[in-house]
Amino acid sequence: MSRITLSRYLIEQTRSHQTPADLRFLIEVVARACKAISHQVSKGALGGVLGSMDTENVQGEVQKKLDVLSNEILLEANEWGGHLAGMASEEMDNAYQIPGKYPKGAYLLVFDPLDGSSNIDVNVSVGTIFSVLRCPERNGCEGDLGEEAFLQPGTSQVAAGYAIYGPQTMLVLTLGNGVKGFTLDRELGSFVLTHEDIRVPEATAEFAVNMSNQRHWEAPVQRYVGELLAGKEGPLGKNYNMRWIASMVADVHRILTRGGVFMYPRDSREPEKPGKLRLMYEANPMSMIIEQAGGASTDGSQRILDIQPTSLHQRVAVFLGSKEEVERVTAYHQA
Repeated sequence: MSRITLSRYLIEQTRSHQTPADLRFLIEVVARACKAISHQVSKGALGGVLGSMDTENVQGEVQKKLDVLSNEILLEANEWGGHLAGMASEEMDNAYQIPGKYPKGAYLLVFDPLDGSSNIDVNVSVGTIFSVLRCPERNGCEGDLGEEAFLQPGTSQVAAGYAIYGPQTMLVLTLGNGVKGFTLDRELGSFVLTHEDIRVPEATAEFAVNMSNQRHWEAPVQRYVGELLAGKEGPLGKNYNMRWIASMVADVHRILTRGGVFMYPRDSREPEKPGKLRLMYEANPMSMIIEQAGGASTDGSQRILDIQPTSLHQRVAVFLGSKEEVERVTAYHQA
């Protein structure tokens, strides 16, 4: 039986009228960019791409060389194809305008070019997260776009995905009809469908959180994590394992594979901020993937995909993964 490549899968989706042709072309371009990023990541010290740039992004985070390189790869791959009206990246202050010499399309691309980049120098899995929206301005898409064009709730996403650069490079994708996983066959040069229907188990015995921040958490999170740590003798009646990679892509990929709950709550160190992770670049695309896989995702009080963004780099608390556990910690916030 012949293997199904990403291109074949997308063509079949187009033929069944589920995926417009221009969206198919856009996803294929993003996938090619992810292959190029994977190649650069795999070089490591041999490619001279390790270490920092001694610059900061808009969030005040020190940029790694691969952060900047990955951002450039995605911009250059997608700016000329005619599928996009604009792009936005975690690494850029403002929306990226499609150069005037290129045609414009009906979609917007939002991405975190290299999630978990603090792990680059220690050779731990990192990844690329992306989200696709429709441009809401029928006529305004031809001119320069302000950030307001991107400020759409997660329910407006038409596609979301991530690439994980680990022992294998995988592309995990949803077009709104379930979640598929594609593994990069380097000999073939193509992503091949290897995971046809990814589902998150409803119950779990694993959780992912940075325990070093425990003293800064709000009471509902303290209560919930305390119950997890109490194990079989505690109120939940079972033992839990904790995992934390400090790469959202890697942590969420593990949860998609075998269940679990991922948490990045707000804390008291910066009380004016509702959370650490970016709504547009991280929380929304990952929440769409998790929900399409049968899981749940909230900020502790409401569904993340229902949040109306107010700024391009807005932050949010995140609780996502197996439905049973996400509903439990959310209920503690609402009590």
